[in-house]
Amino acid sequence: MDINRSIFFVLILIFLSACGSGSSINKNKSTLGAGFRFSSYGPKTNPGPDYWLRVGREMAARFPDAHPEAIWIVGVLYGKGTWLSFPGESTDKLIAFGFDDENEAALDLFDKNGVKVWLQVEPGDADMLQLIDLVLDRYGHHPCVIGFGVDLEWHHSSNPDEGEGVTDEEAAQWLAAIRKHNPDYRLFLKHWLAEKMPETLRDGILFVNDSQGFESLDQMVADFSEWGETFSPAPVAFQYGYPADQKWWGNLADPPGDIGNAILAKTPNAQGFYWVDFTVLDVFKP
Repeated sequence: MDINRSIFFVLILIFLSACGSGSSINKNKSTLGAGFRFSSYGPKTNPGPDYWLRVGREMAARFPDAHPEAIWIVGVLYGKGTWLSFPGESTDKLIAFGFDDENEAALDLFDKNGVKVWLQVEPGDADMLQLIDLVLDRYGHHPCVIGFGVDLEWHHSSNPDEGEGVTDEEAAQWLAAIRKHNPDYRLFLKHWLAEKMPETLRDGILFVNDSQGFESLDQMVADFSEWGETFSPAPVAFQYGYPADQKWWGNLADPPGDIGNAILAKTPNAQGFYWVDFTVLDVFKP
């Protein structure tokens, strides 16, 4: 790293410290968010905001002192860029917009009912700083919003197996951009490979694992426990309930609760459990 980049990185870290990131690892140490992942393409049908509120509440009720929490995907991969599910304009030709706002009604309901929400994008090659500003300018007024998330499977890639990792410098820049909107916001980064994550930067980041295709609950718990140890004491979170694992979780008495409590017993820094929308209608009947 040359001297100018080194100075830039140090300035970013100073900015984050001024915003309170130094205590963010332990800021919500005792809290656990439990709920769901939502996307426009995951469920076969969208039952509407009231349904998602119920799923969040029922998921959280399975864990002591947990609150309802959601990963709400507002930007999905579109060609080499991102399609945002609300109207807007951008100088980046890789950012496209919907004609109608598909998120406001749900976020309004979540505001009134104590659901915490991460707004996530699948960036492709779209400009990340523009995505952050577009999303948070649109929805940052909602009290339910707690941060911004990036699925690294789609970072500079249209193939989930080839998404680029993130450097400390990039992650610090993203977090600084997010905290210009609200100093309490955090960044989540999602992948199943730890090497895709920033090498040393931990403050202000939630590390989300979305691995799937396990042979058993024990294998999943072992893999997720290793993830937790890798990033400890920083908080980690997990997406689960994929069709690829249904061959064994389908035999559990209470798949959302049984899986989450097994993870929690081995991963003390777990701070988020999200049932995926690909099977949510099967487990949480509309």
